[in-house]
Amino acid sequence: MHKLVVLYPQPADPDHFRRYYVDTHLPLAVKMPGILDFRYSFEVGGDTEYFAVFEADFADAGAMGAALSSPEGAAALADIPNYATGGSVAINYPVTPGR
Repeated sequence: MHKLVVLYPQPADPDHFRRYYVDTHLPLAVKMPGILDFRYSFEVGGDTEYFAVFEADFADAGAMGAALSSPEGAAALADIPNYATGGSVAINYPVTPGR
């Protein structure tokens, strides 16, 4: 499995971010082909600069790359400036199973 994590720093308008993210951005993002599962939170705990987090699971790095380069992925990426005034940080990695 391969994981994509997107971290969002504090936005200028947190209420707009939440509304837009749930009503507009998530419906775009989850249309990307190959997403096995996803989750998000607006309650990032601890001493951090991040306001929200999104995680998506893919079968492998190739599936993630295909999803991001698809028309649906391009639409989701192009939409980020519409709500994430603080920008975003994306990381991805292969998941090593535990026991």
